[in-house]
Amino acid sequence: MTHYRRASRVPVSADRLYAWHAAPGAFERLAPPWEDIREVRRRGGLEVGAETRFVVRKGPVGLPWVARHDAHEAGRMFADVQDQGPFAAWRHVHRFEPLGERESLLVDEVDYDAPLGPLGALVAGPMLAAMVTRMFEFRHARTLADLARHERHAAAGPRRILVSGASGLIGRALVAFLQGGGHEVVRLVRRPAGPGEVQWDPERGVLDPQALEGFDAVVHLAGEGIAEGRWTAERKARILRSRTEGTRVLSAALAGLARKPEVLISASAIGFYGDRGNEPLDETAEPGRGFLADVTRAWEAAAAPAQDAGIRVVWLRTGIVLSPRGGALAQMLPPFQLGLGGPVGSGRQVMSWIALDDLVGAIHHALFTPALRGPVNGTAPAPVTSTEFGRVLGHVLGRPAVLPLPGLAVRTLFGEMGEALLLGGARVQPGALTASGFTFLCPSLEQALRHELGLPAAAPA
Repeated sequence: MTHYRRASRVPVSADRLYAWHAAPGAFERLAPPWEDIREVRRRGGLEVGAETRFVVRKGPVGLPWVARHDAHEAGRMFADVQDQGPFAAWRHVHRFEPLGERESLLVDEVDYDAPLGPLGALVAGPMLAAMVTRMFEFRHARTLADLARHERHAAAGPRRILVSGASGLIGRALVAFLQGGGHEVVRLVRRPAGPGEVQWDPERGVLDPQALEGFDAVVHLAGEGIAEGRWTAERKARILRSRTEGTRVLSAALAGLARKPEVLISASAIGFYGDRGNEPLDETAEPGRGFLADVTRAWEAAAAPAQDAGIRVVWLRTGIVLSPRGGALAQMLPPFQLGLGGPVGSGRQVMSWIALDDLVGAIHHALFTPALRGPVNGTAPAPVTSTEFGRVLGHVLGRPAVLPLPGLAVRTLFGEMGEALLLGGARVQPGALTASGFTFLCPSLEQALRHELGLPAAAPA
């Protein structure tokens, strides 16, 4: 049996560290983003007998895993054993050891056997050891980063927060993160509402204002994706409606409440600036031209009822969000991993990006920073050209990145959507975030890619 141990000092109490692991979003936050892991069912919390069922997908194959808790000491430890899964045996002990009132030691110990007995250990042993090490390095780094962000605003106390678009790439990560900070998160959903949910129908303008009473903050992320297929006239109309109608319905309902939320953070996009080449742009820049610029202007204007009612409104103009779980990076990874990646078009267009963890952190920062209002650029401080993006991604993956995708091919395959999203660009700077004291985990592209992909920093030359 192979034994693995990792320990990290954490600048919070053992009780606080334990509470973070006991929060509903802990599984989501600790699941490596480069793995396709989905929780199927959970029974209980951390106590003995509690059980979590999840699936680990490897290509078309889904590997079921059932983890049952077989030891527990409130505030100090819990352990789970694999009842079903890919290993011949697996037991994981989580320990939270006090080192003082405001410091503790996080310890993870795993004992496991490779499948297929001695042959499996011989063939797959080194690969499994590297996989386990990579996973727990990520888990400890994320635990430390999440808790540090929560501690910065701990004095404000827990909040009751409504989130739309909670099942999307950003919403899913945000909900789990907020739950780890002890906040009560309620999802705004289109389907029939279950526990912890409020139903609405933005297309029909249906939203019960009574269901919105008592929230301290609202984060509005819902909207139809813009990169899913060619932009036909019908598709463009749907994109516009999905953003403006939903925002208008929600903002009007919030404006009429007896007890209004303190803040509404409403998603927007750097498409507001249009294709601006290498011109540096902060939140004071004028809007650009084109379909995306027109949509984002109307999108932001739809939040006027909330703003006019005295609610602090933040329009989060998001750049290219980097995560292997979705968006541009997820689509780029397969060809780049095969050595088939490279610049798009001329390669000179500027890509203003942000790591998913930093975008989640920016939303959290905006919730608790009264000085932030109006447009806020959700981008990292170091935009790059398409050529530079391909070079860095290839370097991080250890693959060449020299095969270009010509602009003509982009226009032929994707039409206006490809022209706007792949061949256009803007050098957008996070002026408001930086001025308000926000700290980026991943200020450089290489840091962001290594963080999101769980790859170690390059050794010094």
